[in-house]
Amino acid sequence: MKDFIYYQHCRHFPMLLDLPDKCGGIDRSSDVFLLLVVKSAPENYDRREILRRTWAEERQQNGEWIRRVFIVGTRGSGFERERLNMVLDLERGHYKDILQWDFVDTFQNLTLKQVLFFEWMERNCPKARFLFNGDDDVYVNTNNVVKYLQSLEDNDGSKHLFVGAHIVGMAPSRDSWSKYFVPFHVYKQNVFSPYCSGGGFFLSGYTASVIYNMSKSITLIPIDDAYFGLCLAKAGLSPSLHTGVKTFGMPFSSDRINTYDPCLYKELLVVHRFLSEKLYYMWHKVNDPNLECFGNFK
Repeated sequence: MKDFIYYQHCRHFPMLLDLPDKCGGIDRSSDVFLLLVVKSAPENYDRREILRRTWAEERQQNGEWIRRVFIVGTRGSGFERERLNMVLDLERGHYKDILQWDFVDTFQNLTLKQVLFFEWMERNCPKARFLFNGDDDVYVNTNNVVKYLQSLEDNDGSKHLFVGAHIVGMAPSRDSWSKYFVPFHVYKQNVFSPYCSGGGFFLSGYTASVIYNMSKSITLIPIDDAYFGLCLAKAGLSPSLHTGVKTFGMPFSSDRINTYDPCLYKELLVVHRFLSEKLYYMWHKVNDPNLECFGNFK
């Protein structure tokens, strides 16, 4: 927290790994229907690799293009930092999906990471129509996501959209031992503006641009999803609930339920906290054309 406060007003950090042509150039960026923006840590190679082979695969779905980027900072010092950066550079060269900035990748710096990404998007991918923004330990049914976004009436990404697990009336933690500690002098209000859990949410390209522009005049706080709520509130916009986004996990009513049953997840959009092997299994099972489900699992 001391480091966060010391650097709180710093917004400009050099890019170590860039992808200026990720979206095909500014004018062609409108061809990107869904941009997957995944927050990852430098050492999480295994998570990124599983995502590339499952829901985050770059492809055309229902006639729409899905593209992917992982956003990271730096970790460690000396040889450890150098080693991790070398791996990321290899990934960037092979997969063309790593964006890295020269700041320390910590929980408190997630807000900074997000703001730097939106600045990158404004410069390199301003016409992308929709975004998924989330962690690298979530299961996302991107097939369902594309169908959902295509079903939106009169919104091709040029109007407001910000949906996920809606949180209202959340108070900042004042406990210094808490991971979510926010000192009073960093955020003086007793309640955060409404927001969506940062594990995974969806927004339009229009709303991404609004958030970036609002962020220029709002001091960073160390809770990234709550910060988005502040940006939306300043713009007079609100987040919305989508019941298919389960960023707090699945509320199973019994220990006897088989949590590996793909029918539990078939109709959902996002489920948080999936280990790599379960994510790999679930993606292939849910997309098995022979899968038969009975009853209502929504």
